[in-house]
Amino acid sequence: MVPIAAAAFLGLLWSLRRRDRLSLPRAAVAAALCVYLAGIVANTVFPIYLDKPTGTGPWSDLLNLVPVVGYEPADFAMNVAVFVPLGVLVALVVTRPSWVRVLVVSAAVSATIEVTQFVTGGTLGGGHVADVNDLLSNAVGGLLGFGLLALLDRVPAVRAVVDRFRWQEGPPAR
Repeated sequence: MVPIAAAAFLGLLWSLRRRDRLSLPRAAVAAALCVYLAGIVANTVFPIYLDKPTGTGPWSDLLNLVPVVGYEPADFAMNVAVFVPLGVLVALVVTRPSWVRVLVVSAAVSATIEVTQFVTGGTLGGGHVADVNDLLSNAVGGLLGFGLLALLDRVPAVRAVVDRFRWQEGPPAR
């Protein structure tokens, strides 16, 4: 994951520089985003057992589409907490951040993870089960991160600092 994250970081820096938006705080956001996403992928997709034969059970053993039933509160809390930073980072990076945009990005990232877990579980012996509850709790976490940043934006002194990290000029998160 390190080479992919490093390449993504360089690409983000290049994009910021090309738009004449490169600054140390924005570079810090780019670094945080790359490290965060690499960590998410490393912890949700891997391990993949290349020498392990694929399971002989039905594909449905790799998938949970039933919401809430049997979902542990600790798993819910952990999945929410893991996606709070994504909500903050998306609100700093996108043009005209809104709760809808953050929800869409959070849900899309989570759905990508869940589909990847399902595919790797069935083809490469991945160690995870794709779960609709994870998707739902991740989306809630992204929204909480957005809400946290929106609350901080209400404090003028904090907003002045946060504005230095935003990639786009314009109104704060709404």
